[in-house]
Amino acid sequence: MSKLDGARHCQARLQGANHMSQFDVWLSSPHMSGDETRLIQEAFDTNWVAPLGPHVDAFEKETAAYLGEGLYGAALSSGTAAIHLALQLAGVGRGDRVICQSLTFIGSSNPISYCGAEPVFVDSEATSWNLDPQLLHDALQWCQKTGKPAKAVIPVNLYGQSADMDPIISVARSFDVAVIEDAAESLGATYEGRKSGSFGDYIALSFNGNKIITTSGGGMLLSRNSKEIDLARNTAAQARDPAPHYLHSRVGYNYRLSNICAAIGRAQLAVLDQRVRRRRAIFQRYEDELSHVSGLTFMPEAAFGESSRWLTVMLSDPKVSKIKPHELAEKMAELRIECRPVWKPLHTQPLYAGTKFFSREPRPLSESWFETGLCLPSGSNMSDDQQGKVIAELKRLLRN
Repeated sequence: MSKLDGARHCQARLQGANHMSQFDVWLSSPHMSGDETRLIQEAFDTNWVAPLGPHVDAFEKETAAYLGEGLYGAALSSGTAAIHLALQLAGVGRGDRVICQSLTFIGSSNPISYCGAEPVFVDSEATSWNLDPQLLHDALQWCQKTGKPAKAVIPVNLYGQSADMDPIISVARSFDVAVIEDAAESLGATYEGRKSGSFGDYIALSFNGNKIITTSGGGMLLSRNSKEIDLARNTAAQARDPAPHYLHSRVGYNYRLSNICAAIGRAQLAVLDQRVRRRRAIFQRYEDELSHVSGLTFMPEAAFGESSRWLTVMLSDPKVSKIKPHELAEKMAELRIECRPVWKPLHTQPLYAGTKFFSREPRPLSESWFETGLCLPSGSNMSDDQQGKVIAELKRLLRN
């Protein structure tokens, strides 16, 4: 094969891959309300297109008000940026330790590395699939005994369900560590009658394109300490000192959200509760129509709150089903239906080989769910017919 033929062959393969990457039914695609265009046009008409402006200010206030009294927010470029700034506000630096839930997306832990700190991973508990408070205690105690106390803990509210925040905060307080609540996946959920994402010393939200509401890409850091949020805003805008010229006395980042993206976020926030109701209805239909299939179960809902059901997660018992969830995802992709495996636990990632990990089970729960779990299409704009197709194909594949 000539170099030219090889290049053409490679291009054809890439085009085929790009074609196959398109789905008729997506896992969780953006769902516009219709009011985004008006607010974006308002930003254009007033020429507020930079990473500041009235929509940014309003989006920060409206999101904080939605979550609870006394909160202040800084709109940022991503949820990962929010965690990074939270770690800095908590005083985390090079060589420090941070406790992090293992069953989560790597965006929860990458900021620990940004700070030059060391992650210590903790397994989940079965009720919520989130950070196990007893294991958190064990990890914090180990950090203390080995001469390097942890500075912060990052519980994650997985797939729309809050972690058990009361005992987590109680344990954290007893060791004097900051709680950074990663609520990127749980906006719209509740915990003990309060909004999820209102419990940590610092709260990180994500408005990525696949989240329950989106700003295209974006996030927010929230806290009840207004001075710290002001500092975070400054740090996110390259940490410019107050001066008529460009003066900088500390490191900053380009993390601010644009006024146009904030305009999208304001329209999305207005329909958040509708989106939660729709996703919960989607979950309920999956459970109603598939739970009778031998070997299938679904992520439970903890009694302490209401999940937003950002994604519906199905578990397949390997002793019953002969097709593994990862294989099932490939078969569904061939049918142009997007499904995804459960997050691969961070303690099993090559990046974190040898990192300390705490679990109470010989086979960690997080590893078990990764091996047996599958995230199903859950977007609030998925039609009933589309969901019916997903259910029918799942039944067929599992039966065969």
